[in-house]
Amino acid sequence: MKSGRILLGLLLLTGILGAALTGSAVYARLIYLGALLGAGSWAWTRWLIGRLKIERVARAQRANAGDVFDEYFELFNASRIFAAWVEVSDLSNLPNSNGSRLLTMALGKQKRTYASRIWLTRRGAFALGPTRLTTGDPFGFFRSSVEFAATQRLVVLPMLFEIESFLFPPGLLPGGQVIRKKSADITPHAAGIRQYVPGDAMKRIHWASSMKRNQLMVKEFEQDPQAQVWLYLDAQRGAHSEITLPVEETPAQTMLFARRPKLQLPPSTLEYAVSAAASLAHYFIKQRRAVGYISAGKHLAVHTADRSERQEAKILETLAFTEADGELSIAALVAAQASQLPQGSSAIIITANAGAELLLAIEDLQRRYMRPMVILLDAQSFGGQIGASQIAAALTARRIPFCVIRNGDNLSESLKEFSNSTARKDFTSWQVSQP
Repeated sequence: MKSGRILLGLLLLTGILGAALTGSAVYARLIYLGALLGAGSWAWTRWLIGRLKIERVARAQRANAGDVFDEYFELFNASRIFAAWVEVSDLSNLPNSNGSRLLTMALGKQKRTYASRIWLTRRGAFALGPTRLTTGDPFGFFRSSVEFAATQRLVVLPMLFEIESFLFPPGLLPGGQVIRKKSADITPHAAGIRQYVPGDAMKRIHWASSMKRNQLMVKEFEQDPQAQVWLYLDAQRGAHSEITLPVEETPAQTMLFARRPKLQLPPSTLEYAVSAAASLAHYFIKQRRAVGYISAGKHLAVHTADRSERQEAKILETLAFTEADGELSIAALVAAQASQLPQGSSAIIITANAGAELLLAIEDLQRRYMRPMVILLDAQSFGGQIGASQIAAALTARRIPFCVIRNGDNLSESLKEFSNSTARKDFTSWQVSQP
């Protein structure tokens, strides 16, 4: 571009000086030629850049970390003149984004399409754009750019680890009897019908009774006798540790030949905690258990227990945006929310806090006749100061099922340890010893 303008400038300068010194018509023609090339190239570029369009198409707006995300770029030249070259610059904040390309000879009224494959390595929300198009005249005298704002975003959910088995919470009551308490959610246990009131969900209407009584009637449900599973994620500011590593880009040939590298979680207790919570939510909902979720980052997030796939989607999306920026300690979070949980619920605390606050939270849950379990991230292996050995001894003495996860551990294997826990017998026989 710079050399092209220098050439154009020399052509005009030669013509002007030659015409002034010699008066020859040859130099005048050089002036006309330079002016014609400059004006024509500028008009070419301005006309072309206003008629180039780019469209980005993604098959899905949600994916999990560790997946390969496919995105398609479609460039359309709406003008009748060709573009000698078009540079597509992908300005997305998506890590490893590789949608930038240099396309040549985009003919008039022609579409050019190419695919971009991205290996997703970080959870969160990322805009699929903006996208900048740059083109110029065939002689390289001028270039111009236009930027298209992002119209879609990609939500990268936490990485899921397959859990083969986990310490399974038993039902609340022997014999599987229902709890004689109304539930705001739909459960397999219908208790009766009542008259419709504004605000009732349409899916709860019992149409046969409504037609018989000539008024809308809705079904009522009782709580499920199976124990609910509640996930407590500690998101207190300063409670997590991480090891800062240099950012590594995915080699282009890795995506080209569809070889997916083995993805490891970042060395952060928060990332391990988030993936553990996501994997457990996926496991229990797959087992048709009602799962609830509680965390207190910058905003309090509470999802009442439910067993549907929609519940899993809500929990995973909340986890995708979870950061360690909360003010509540795990003990304060349990004290604030445990009173809303049914007796007999299993509460899985996921934390890197190896202090006395964890023991306070466990004692609070036990006083409310709930079954606490602990997934403890060993902060020392993630660059923190306090290890998990001392608190692990205290949990063992209290016969609380727990597992310790260290940096580099495989979550599938670590979470499976609950199935072989020495406290399994005490946990599953809990209901017998309670009043």
